[in-house]
Amino acid sequence: MKKNTKASSRYAKALLELAIENKNLDSVMGDMNFLLQMNDDSRDFELLIASPVVNSTKKNEIFEKIFEQFEQVTLSFVKLITENRRESLLPQIASSFIEQVKEYKGIVPLTLISAKELDQATKDSILAKIGNTVKGQLEVVEKIDESLIGGFVVRMGDTRIDASVSSQLNNLKQRLTR
Repeated sequence: MKKNTKASSRYAKALLELAIENKNLDSVMGDMNFLLQMNDDSRDFELLIASPVVNSTKKNEIFEKIFEQFEQVTLSFVKLITENRRESLLPQIASSFIEQVKEYKGIVPLTLISAKELDQATKDSILAKIGNTVKGQLEVVEKIDESLIGGFVVRMGDTRIDASVSSQLNNLKQRLTR
């Protein structure tokens, strides 16, 4: 799997460079989002790209119909990947491409998890403190997890800030049981 991740990353980087060169980065990103959505929503699509029985010519014919609205550079890229019999990597390539575009544009994905929906002032306060330490624009995804009891958890790449009540209770419990 590690090898596929490396290959996916390399393919995504090549597509990123092509999209930048052709000045259609946002359109290609839209295509990759669509491809990912298609993979998530359609079990048939997932089976098609994984199938060793369907040859690459037939797969490309199907892809041309499914992805007819794609940018030419994206269509050519998908066709090339399929001809090289690497189409099973398409969802991984799309994910890696989206991550690389965000990095290129200076967008920092952040997940804010709280026990209940936070009011705007609290969100703004948390994001302002984090924003001061981060270079780039924050892309915030909010999630609710009632098991936190109160407080919040912030995930940003490999960084995790845990200011939840449940975490504080667990820490207290560990200190008391030593």
